[in-house]
Amino acid sequence: MKILLLGKNGQVGWELQRALAPLGTLVALDREGADGIRGDLEDLEGLKHCVRTLAPHVIVNAAAYTAVDKAETDAARAHRINAEAVGVLAAAAAGCGALLVHYSTDYVFDGSGDRPWREDAPTAPLSVYGRSKLAGEEAIAASGCAHLIFRTSWVHAARGGNFARTMLRLAGERERLTVIADQIGAPTGAELIADVTAHAIRATRADASLGGTYHLVADGETSWHGYAQFVVEEARRLGVALKVAEITPIASADYPTAAVRPLNSRLDTRRLRTRFGLNLPDWRDGVARMLREILA
Repeated sequence: MKILLLGKNGQVGWELQRALAPLGTLVALDREGADGIRGDLEDLEGLKHCVRTLAPHVIVNAAAYTAVDKAETDAARAHRINAEAVGVLAAAAAGCGALLVHYSTDYVFDGSGDRPWREDAPTAPLSVYGRSKLAGEEAIAASGCAHLIFRTSWVHAARGGNFARTMLRLAGERERLTVIADQIGAPTGAELIADVTAHAIRATRADASLGGTYHLVADGETSWHGYAQFVVEEARRLGVALKVAEITPIASADYPTAAVRPLNSRLDTRRLRTRFGLNLPDWRDGVARMLREILA
């Protein structure tokens, strides 16, 4: 089996290089690529050429436009990368009979209520980023290609920047932090996403009826404030000296951003767990593991 991975150097893409390698021959690309073949999602003709040349059995797209606030004034580029390019990949996958694996987001929902969102819940994105990701999902469905779409949220990894790293830096510099407490979700490790992806690819290649859209997040829930508290407590348990003495909860309205964030980012994972026979670990397990790697 030949697997084409796009976005190899992102948080999820980096972990996917490890998780996908045992499944077959892995061709992992970033924007630059190699031997004239690139994985640049802004080069639509290049994407078509890439798939035609490699003729993969599986395409895993871990590349995306993720600058949520910047997208509000950069809508055309966000749409090109998150929607148009995804449509090109989907059409190419349909043409060569490949399974397309793609990652989406809780931002396709409006964040209302307090119940975890099911895969079939009505979508109503609040931001340009959310609309561009939803358009990518719709392009995949319209293409008719075999696919797996994983909606996830609050992704973290030891590699690259993330919320936990920011909190550690600020906690070392300041005595008081203010962190949003009315947005609820599940911090989810890139390694968990990658491992579930590999399992699902193998199962779906054996049983095409498993294809479709799934919610993939760690178990449990917290707020950004609760997440920050856990990071600080765990870092101190690991022997890190931090200056912060108080972490004050605030409302989203007290910290305005260019893009509106959903308050309720809970995602219901029952479909994923049931259909693939999986157990999803608590979010604290993944964050604690990440912190041990960062602070080692």
